[in-house]
Amino acid sequence: MGAIRAYWLATLTTILAISVTAGTIATESQATATASAADAAALVVKGAVKQEVRVTVADLKAMARTKLSAKGHDGAMHEYEGVPLKALLDKAGVPLAGDLRGQNMALYVVAEGGDNYRAVFSLAELDDDFAAEAVIVADTADGKELGSDQGPLRLVVPGDKRQGRWVRMLRSITVAKAGTSS
Repeated sequence: MGAIRAYWLATLTTILAISVTAGTIATESQATATASAADAAALVVKGAVKQEVRVTVADLKAMARTKLSAKGHDGAMHEYEGVPLKALLDKAGVPLAGDLRGQNMALYVVAEGGDNYRAVFSLAELDDDFAAEAVIVADTADGKELGSDQGPLRLVVPGDKRQGRWVRMLRSITVAKAGTSS
């Protein structure tokens, strides 16, 4: 009876050890998958640009960052942190500052979220020479990463009285030129 008991105890201990190890591996795999998904989530700047730009959340965290306070959808003030949209447009070779004149004044930007929500801006609204406040691509609010229902990236437009152009789950910025009418 002692040998059978020892056998079952050893077997149970082995099964328990395998379960704990498998649970740890699964937890580590889930954490890695979540981190990879956030890094894989990218924002693309495309359209009437000199070069298409694709940046991940990690890329944005490495860029020059800015903080601003603005009233969120909940009516409360929040501190958002991210990268000025102008910096991403500049990286893509979009005409800004002194180059934003003449026919370039017909350029506009469409910001699109993962839920296909879109908002439109004239390029001048996003340029420091014209706009009073910078629009940012935020990845944090109040010092915390944006939740999956808001991020990982969100456009924050502090100059707007309503948050209708605060595109959540931001995935693309498309630059285009308005056509001429006859």
